[in-house]
Amino acid sequence: MPSTPDFNMLEAAATWYVQLNDGTVSEARTQAWQAWLTSCPQHAAAWARVEKFQSQWAMIPPKAARSSLDAAKAQRRDVLKILGMLLAVGSGTWLAAEQVPYRSMLAEQRTGIRERRSLRLDDGSQLELNADTALDIHFDSRQRLIRLHRGEILVQTAKDPDQRPFIVHTGDGSVRALGTRFSVRQLSGQTRVGVLQSAVEIRPYGHLDQPLRLEAGQQVTFNSDSVDEAQALPAASTAWVQGMLSVDDWRLSDFIEELGRYRPGVLRCATAVQELRISGAFRIDDTETVLENLSKTLPVKVRFLTRYWASIEPA
Repeated sequence: MPSTPDFNMLEAAATWYVQLNDGTVSEARTQAWQAWLTSCPQHAAAWARVEKFQSQWAMIPPKAARSSLDAAKAQRRDVLKILGMLLAVGSGTWLAAEQVPYRSMLAEQRTGIRERRSLRLDDGSQLELNADTALDIHFDSRQRLIRLHRGEILVQTAKDPDQRPFIVHTGDGSVRALGTRFSVRQLSGQTRVGVLQSAVEIRPYGHLDQPLRLEAGQQVTFNSDSVDEAQALPAASTAWVQGMLSVDDWRLSDFIEELGRYRPGVLRCATAVQELRISGAFRIDDTETVLENLSKTLPVKVRFLTRYWASIEPA
């Protein structure tokens, strides 16, 4: 039986994971990784641990290609994040996880990669949690507060006899309900808000004195410093509540990235097929069937490197 992988083995596995998920992977790099993986039982054990935690926590989201300097800095930062998680949880010391910027690991409410959940809050409000979501709920005499650390929620607020404001905090700012039904999604470095009923008030952290009112039928993306121009809310933006992903003339790469939210491990799209277009409604609870059917409508094939590592490539 192979011994437990040491720190150097875990660091190497984390480095391979980041490099294979940085948006610039090549066939040569993939072959080099496979050679490393099969060269030593400890390598395979270290990689298995990385895969396990990726499937449970979605540690590092797929990255777009970046400049060599930015990529090098970001890669090292991501490697350290993964190492911190592996060592913290592997040692059984959850307090050590506080040193890793993943407060979502300790959140009060969490969903897994293939899990959605409905919550009825103390005030009667309804909360829908999409897959891979983490949040905390803080209700007191002055306010009703949701801290969204990761993922996506759909909120249906209830009338409050004490007239406490209902606010969702993200890493970029706050969203205050104005008697409404709305969705909030925490993206990488930005937040997306869609309003289905009534309106919300958005306040980026960098401009708390400049609130933006967003009306029903609109959506907007913002970060801590700026707010993009409001757009029409896609008709099927909350189809995930019914277990569906509905797309209309999407780039295949965007579709695969979104589908990857509902599947453990890594799901990649080769550069040669990224610009293909796709439309339809797909069941997010059965991503295996979705992948199998891709080749029936598009000139692509699905190649599995491991059980949790799939690549969409030219047929």
